[in-house]
Amino acid sequence: MRDLEAIDEPDGAYDVVLCREGLMFVPDPARAAAEIARVLRPGGRAAIAVWAARERNPWLGLVLDAVTEQTGTPVPPPGVPGPFSLADPDGLVRLLSDAGLADITLDEIPVPLRAPTFDEWWARTTAIAGPLAKRLAAMPEPARQALRARLQEDTRPYATADGLEIPGVTLVASGRA
Repeated sequence: MRDLEAIDEPDGAYDVVLCREGLMFVPDPARAAAEIARVLRPGGRAAIAVWAARERNPWLGLVLDAVTEQTGTPVPPPGVPGPFSLADPDGLVRLLSDAGLADITLDEIPVPLRAPTFDEWWARTTAIAGPLAKRLAAMPEPARQALRARLQEDTRPYATADGLEIPGVTLVASGRA
C-alpha cells in the first residue's frame, strides 16, 4: 500500500491516478492531494471518490450512529479522519484546486446499497470497516445482539420486495495536472 501523504514515485510518473474511498482517511488530505498532483504528468488526470454526507449514506451512518450510542464513544472519534471527512463538495473541489489540479469536475453518483436480506447487509456492513469491525468483535455478545436488533429495526424503512435498498451517494471529483 502506498502512503498517500508521501508517494514513493517520481514527479510526473503517471498519466492517471485513481483514488477510491481512500483520501478521506488520511490525516493530511491536503498533503495527499498535492502528492497525487505531483506524480501526474502534465495534462494527466486524477479521479477521487469519497462518500457524500453521512445523512446521504444511511447504509453506513445508521451503523456508526448505533455504535456511538451503544458505546458512548463517537465513531469515528473526534479528530480522526473518517468516511465522511471530505463530504463537502465545495471543500473537495477546493482541496484539489489548492493541490494544483485544474479543470476540476464533481459528480454526485447515487450508489444505493442493496442486500437481499438484513443478515447479508449486516454481515457486509460490519465487515468492511476495519476499526468498526474490531469494535464490534470486542463487544460482549449481548451488546452485539442488542445493536443488531436495533439496526434491524432502523433498516425497516428501506425494505423492498427485493430486500433492502439503503441510499448512498459518492462524490467523484476529477481534474488535470
